[in-house]
Amino acid sequence: MKLEITLVIAAAAALINIWLAMRVGRVRTSEKVSVGDGGNELVIRRMRAHANFVEYTPFFLILLALVELAWGSNIWLWGTAILFILGRIAHGFGMDGIGKLRMFGTMSTLLILLGLAIYALFIAYSGTVFTGTETTTSIAA
Repeated sequence: MKLEITLVIAAAAALINIWLAMRVGRVRTSEKVSVGDGGNELVIRRMRAHANFVEYTPFFLILLALVELAWGSNIWLWGTAILFILGRIAHGFGMDGIGKLRMFGTMSTLLILLGLAIYALFIAYSGTVFTGTETTTSIAA
């Protein structure tokens, strides 16, 4: 199985990670802070936005890949993955104090992780097996 959704979203996540790192670098340069945060609030906000992305994205990508592997690609999984990416972009801007983007990014991330975790548990314990084109129920002997 190719895991098309996971591949595309992991690539998008890598690009967002680079974007967030560049935002930290730009503000470090403009504020003349080479190491640490220098007590500068904007540097701290940008560093936290980047660190927060790095903290949550691996769990999301692992769950996404496992659900896609177990259940296959479908439109709701695409939608969930795209919403995660949009939420992380919103969070990055929101950490600069732009509107309610931070709250949207945080809530979408947490709800998506919770939903994927519950769905992964459902798949694991439901006895349902994805065989590539159809779903069958396994019968324990």
